[in-house]
Amino acid sequence: MKFCPNCQQTFPDQANMCGSCGGPLTYIPDQNQVQHAVNPNDHTAEYDPKDISDNKVFAMLPYILSIAGIIIAMLGAPDSPYTKYHIKQALKITVTEALLVLITAVLAFTIIVPIAAAICFTILAVVNIICFFRVCSGKAIDAPIISSLKFFD
Repeated sequence: MKFCPNCQQTFPDQANMCGSCGGPLTYIPDQNQVQHAVNPNDHTAEYDPKDISDNKVFAMLPYILSIAGIIIAMLGAPDSPYTKYHIKQALKITVTEALLVLITAVLAFTIIVPIAAAICFTILAVVNIICFFRVCSGKAIDAPIISSLKFFD
């Protein structure tokens, strides 16, 4: 659908100019297209802004201190849904790292597995940093790469 900014009338997509004033038309996207533009991994709107601002530090701890940070966050903000969300995200990263350590320990005699594990640990460290900065900006967005893992959901 197209829209004339001068006379506020709408026109079909085939129209090139306004039938009333002759001005240029602006395209209005279909509502279905607008809904698909929303990030389905962004859960920030689900949390109270006061909860986010009050518990941001506790939500950062799991990404900084790993298991110790998870425990401190659970004890420090047990009723915060925002902190619980980030605890679950950090647990996914931590469990993935633990599984990676286990696989690497079992297959350490090969050359390729330790190299691949080092690359994977680097990727997980970057994911951890991304999640930390998302908390700093008050966001609740699923961790990249590991968001497809469905444990702790």
